[in-house]
Amino acid sequence: MKVLSVCSEMFPLIKTGGLADMTGALPGALAGQGVDMRVLLPAYRGVTMSLESCTELAALDLPLGRAGLRHCRMQGIDIFLLDAPALYDRPGGPYLDAAGQDHPDNWKRFALLAQAAAAIACGALPGWVPDVVHAHDWQAGLCAACLRAQDSETPVIQTIHNVAFAGRFPAAIFPELGLPEGFFGIDGVEFYGDVSFLKAGLAFSDLVTTVSPTYAEELTRPALGGGFDGLLRARGADLVGILNGLDSEEWNPETDPLIIRQYTASRLGQRQVNRNSLYTAFALEDGRPLVAMVSRLTDQKGVDLVFDAAGEIIGRGFNLIILGAGDEAHETRALAVGSAHPGRAGVHVGYDEALAHRIQAGTDALLVPSRFEPCGLTQMCALRYGALPIVAPTGGLVDSVIDASPMALAQNVATGLHLREVSAAGILFALDRLTAILANPPCHQQMIRNAMKTDVSLGRTAAEYAALYARFRQSEPRVRALA
Repeated sequence: MKVLSVCSEMFPLIKTGGLADMTGALPGALAGQGVDMRVLLPAYRGVTMSLESCTELAALDLPLGRAGLRHCRMQGIDIFLLDAPALYDRPGGPYLDAAGQDHPDNWKRFALLAQAAAAIACGALPGWVPDVVHAHDWQAGLCAACLRAQDSETPVIQTIHNVAFAGRFPAAIFPELGLPEGFFGIDGVEFYGDVSFLKAGLAFSDLVTTVSPTYAEELTRPALGGGFDGLLRARGADLVGILNGLDSEEWNPETDPLIIRQYTASRLGQRQVNRNSLYTAFALEDGRPLVAMVSRLTDQKGVDLVFDAAGEIIGRGFNLIILGAGDEAHETRALAVGSAHPGRAGVHVGYDEALAHRIQAGTDALLVPSRFEPCGLTQMCALRYGALPIVAPTGGLVDSVIDASPMALAQNVATGLHLREVSAAGILFALDRLTAILANPPCHQQMIRNAMKTDVSLGRTAAEYAALYARFRQSEPRVRALA
């Protein structure tokens, strides 16, 4: 089975969030399932330098212009780089310029990516033609529409990583996309008078997946569906939630070179060395339980709730650690928490991968009070490292963490805590529950072992995707093209 993964970012080449983690790790995990997944990615500035043995493959004449295609390798993964220097070789990130503003031609940059994917699926590379195209988020949302415009029956799976990003652009760009006139309508790419690349993917793909079962259900509700809830309800069984997973080699406390002392679920005494190192690193008072937040500092992540509760968290006897970067206002508040509570709160603004590993390996609990969370990976890292996650009951958080209810504790299956409400008061109530758990060492140790034994590996995710791709092996794809 050959699958073309079409995406705008891929770890470790280019990353702004969890999308890159999945697209970077999934091809390797799928290889063990007999799936040959290759990745189509824009040739952003500096990306080629990180890759091995890049060769020129083809020149593609696409509706939006001519682009080159290079074949590169990275850690055994085949990557097709779409080379259009005027669109991709520029300062800034994949979506924002050096000043932090959207690239004004983002519509063209990612429409070209979809057109290239359609060309590959239609045989532009005779030596490798995919059986399935797997498109990720709005940036690859036009893939299915481009294929249907060419009467191609190549199956397309559209994955929603975060419905909050719809890829919405003025209707005036539609004539430039090279799509039939009939595709601009309520059953096509039109979205409240504009063009939405994500809407295109949801309307024209054969299957829609998202990154957790609960998020799939949440997307069918008006409050959380981002305006696409009606369409997703109509797709019915075509909407599938598959929980993301971690790269279990990168996140492995038994072998992790970034932490102070490696450990396992059967050698938890070694974890204390990592815990002790955090008191020193953040100049915190010794002996107090540690609660941490490792997060992008945005409204979605509920970080303001942690800031609101910080004084009470410390008043309840906890030391607080914050690591993250994001909105300037939230960064300022994070630093203010550190200044207001010397010796009790440690704050590092900015992202530091090694420090993130060390915090997960040493903190007693990790706060994840997201207002919504399609999947979330930080709580999976916490499980893997034995830091009990305290999570909002939403999306992938509720799918991956078993709340320490009386029944779960009695059955020895609890792995963390669910917030009763997503608020500062909800966080404090959860910490009161954590205090009771910490006061019962056998219960606490059992929860840590349960957490560390939870299967959060990408291998589980890959097996589910392989089964999904296999649906198309013997069956005719359901073409959703418009007249």
